[in-house]
Amino acid sequence: MEIAYSLSIAFKSLQPFIIATIITFLSLHVAVRSFFKRPSKSNASGPSASSGKDETKGATPSSSCNCSLSRNGNSNSAAFVRGVAGAPVEGSMVTADVSNVVAERQNGASMMEQLVPEITTHALSYLDYPSLCRLSMTNSLMRKAANDDNVWKALYHKDFTLEQDTVTPFNGWKAYYAATRAVMNVNTEFFNIIRDRSLPGMIRFWLNADYVKCVHASGELFSGYNAVIFSWHLAFNLQQGVDFHVTDVRARVLTDMAWVTMKTYVDMDNSAFNMTNVFEFHHGRWYLVHHHSSVLLTDGDMEQHNVNG
Repeated sequence: MEIAYSLSIAFKSLQPFIIATIITFLSLHVAVRSFFKRPSKSNASGPSASSGKDETKGATPSSSCNCSLSRNGNSNSAAFVRGVAGAPVEGSMVTADVSNVVAERQNGASMMEQLVPEITTHALSYLDYPSLCRLSMTNSLMRKAANDDNVWKALYHKDFTLEQDTVTPFNGWKAYYAATRAVMNVNTEFFNIIRDRSLPGMIRFWLNADYVKCVHASGELFSGYNAVIFSWHLAFNLQQGVDFHVTDVRARVLTDMAWVTMKTYVDMDNSAFNMTNVFEFHHGRWYLVHHHSSVLLTDGDMEQHNVNG
């Protein structure tokens, strides 16, 4: 009696575990059967030619509908649309769901990679230049998304200017962005040379050609490479080191030519200037071929100019 009572107690304590095990086994069994279940040709085919007249008369509307749909080669999907043959359709739907899950696991696609292109483009537009370049090196799908032309166009407008919206770059916006960034870096180097009063740097910076020109803020024009370099020699000897605050920088880049416009404020006497630099691309680098600087008129200067005019 004690043994039977002990077994009864043990069975009751293990009963939840046994039930859970049975349910798990049944669920696994159903999932495996659903995964390997495929619509057979016999299910999609209509009644055989050898069917008797009694079978033809006893056929339900559903079977006749299946026959007509089977002639189109897709009985299950068409039956689902018409609301008949529920059981085969549910089986195929389960099979399709399982297949989709298996395919996603095999592909290893992340949630980011499964977004529609429009959402992906909008999300990537918030990245900066280095982050976008790093993202393009993760995998092939992200490289394709990061190289999208609309992403680089949005980044160009964010980093440089909202102008040139109607421009269609010949090699795409990614190449246009890279070329613009290169020109911007060269233009920044121009002001670093002036800050350092480096005549050797200015010699290397200008293109050695007879058509280069430089107009300083004084209004004096220097034409030709030797004359331009001599003007900077005089400027560096006459003035002390100055610092610039450059704003409103706008660049336009073509295949082998680019120009940059900007406003420049000098800390020494709070003077303001409009500046334009024109570059040409030679031997793998950008050279300055034209510089123009003029005094930026303030509102008071404009009124005085209008009165005098």
